Amino acid sequence: MNGTELYKQIAASIRSQILEGELHPGDRLPGVRDQAARWNCTQGTVQRAYQELARQGLVVSRPGQGTRVTAEGPIEIAAPLQRAVLVHRAEAFLLEMLTAGHSLPAVQQAIDLAMDRWRALQKPSEPPAENVLRFSGSHDIVVNWLQTHFNEISPGSQLVVQFGGSLAGLIALAEGRADLAGAHLWDGETGTYNVPYVRKLLPGQRVALVRLASRRLGWALAAGNPRAFTGLADLVRPDIRLVNRQPGSGTRVWLDAQLHRHGIPPEDIQGYGETQPTHTAVARAIAEGRGDVGLVLEASAALYGLAFEPLTDENYDLIIPAVAYEREDISNLLSKLNPQLFSATLASLRGYDFSGCGQIQWVAPI
Repeated sequence: MNGTELYKQIAASIRSQILEGELHPGDRLPGVRDQAARWNCTQGTVQRAYQELARQGLVVSRPGQGTRVTAEGPIEIAAPLQRAVLVHRAEAFLLEMLTAGHSLPAVQQAIDLAMDRWRALQKPSEPPAENVLRFSGSHDIVVNWLQTHFNEISPGSQLVVQFGGSLAGLIALAEGRADLAGAHLWDGETGTYNVPYVRKLLPGQRVALVRLASRRLGWALAAGNPRAFTGLADLVRPDIRLVNRQPGSGTRVWLDAQLHRHGIPPEDIQGYGETQPTHTAVARAIAEGRGDVGLVLEASAALYGLAFEPLTDENYDLIIPAVAYEREDISNLLSKLNPQLFSATLASLRGYDFSGCGQIQWVAPI
């Protein structure tokens, strides 16, 4: 290897150590003589590598202090390198899983489920940054897909997703912490989804309800239904443990309405007060034996191989105030919401109906 190639290799090696946290701000690099011995090269080659790192702002050399990692690396250089390191680690993980006999779809599904959990644990949205679209609201697998592909949908933009429940999404809109929300809130008095809640929580605003999908909701049970669960009344049985959703989620609102309608006291239900933040988290808890039954989407039950007893089809809408409706990134997003695209792209999702995808209902201020 010639000197030109070797100094670049030395610089790349040290760069990776810095970005992967092996070398920390203020750490001193080995002396030129020691580094030359390690790489079996001339001291001039090492000096050239250190000069290249200094030019990039990653190290600084001072007389009597040697060469040290700078306190802060330049963002414009560090960010691409960090992405490269991330891709390298992801490829290593993928190779390990494929070697272990897992298929690509199985690995992708596992990653999606892990991402699902972390989205639900994210902190509340910060003040908006440039080219960032903030979503808050109810958990949905299609929203995960939109976030993953958002840079293709709206180049140069980022969709930041925080799952916290339908009511939390509307509150985030009202408080300016989100630009759009996702909700499926059933109102028993009117027999409709979302509109009454939008009018209560966003009074005086003109708001668009854009249909994302109709979704099948039902009971998720361990395969074979070993507890012989038959329906709502069985929730009070001493051998049945519910895996519940958090207060404010559309699923919890629907369940509480059914319990009230049938006169079933929540305090008589084992597990009622123990909650999970997403449909997939509920399904996972049942699959792992931490509960016997829970309300989930059919798609989430299918992911974990659970039995599923359908109860109702619910409408999931994107809630967009008029003040945000004309944003370019939202226009780009809405342009992709059509039945043909989603029915073809997301055909594997059980229990989803995209025939109304993209339909818009405006809620006028009253």
